[in-house]
Amino acid sequence: MKPGKLTLLELADLKSRGEKIVMVTAYDAPGARFAEQAGVDMVVLGHDGTVPVTMDEMLFLTRAVSGAVERPLVVGDMPFGSYHVSDEDAVRNAIRFVKEADADVVKLEGAGPSLSRVRSIASAGIGVMGHIGLTPQSETILGGFKTQGRTAAKAQQLLSDALALEAAGCFAIVLEAVPVPVAARITESLTVPTIGIGAGPECDGQVLVYHDLLGLTEGRAPRFVKRYANLAEEIRGALTTYAAEVRSGAYPAPEHTYAMPEDELELFSAKRVQETHSDG
Repeated sequence: MKPGKLTLLELADLKSRGEKIVMVTAYDAPGARFAEQAGVDMVVLGHDGTVPVTMDEMLFLTRAVSGAVERPLVVGDMPFGSYHVSDEDAVRNAIRFVKEADADVVKLEGAGPSLSRVRSIASAGIGVMGHIGLTPQSETILGGFKTQGRTAAKAQQLLSDALALEAAGCFAIVLEAVPVPVAARITESLTVPTIGIGAGPECDGQVLVYHDLLGLTEGRAPRFVKRYANLAEEIRGALTTYAAEVRSGAYPAPEHTYAMPEDELELFSAKRVQETHSDG
């Protein structure tokens, strides 16, 4: 672990002191650096389409992010299929995240069958973050991207799942698209931190998708997304202007080019004249 890295003990202390934990997704080195400079505590590797992404893709992205930050805890998001078959597969792929991509910890979705995966990975000495509520990798069987835990029975199941994940060894649990009272009850019941995404202010911390909060994604966004900038419009405007200036010849202008000493230019030009005479 790098010197100055946020530790799991410090993360637990933040919960006990009532200090909110800040987490964002990160996809590349520049984004990771921006997150660290802004004081973000954790960065998690995500993907717009969570099912198709492969282990190799996630390892590549994680390696780019982990190499760019010092203090934030880097959470490698285990992709669909990397932990679903067996405990052995789960441990093997978690180890790949740590050894090949320099992730600090890993994250996986669900409870039930995932509980033995959590226990096995934690027993191998790797921290595990849980994720319940709306779990994107299984959104099809959940009926789409919908709020979870809206009935008393389902809310109770979420609470039971959270307690079971904590008992299995999770150091923190993401609660996604969960009603505020349910998330508050889970947060109060756990000794480990909860990280909310669409789960209200009572969670111990919050996470948002990098592209969503910066306004890089357009169109309809989930209810819980707050756009803190509108970079999509600025980026599109900059690229449009760039393309127009290249086509018109306005770019590059003299201030964007490099000169050479006059005496060297004379020698270079003389050489060209000699070559022309030789060809003649």
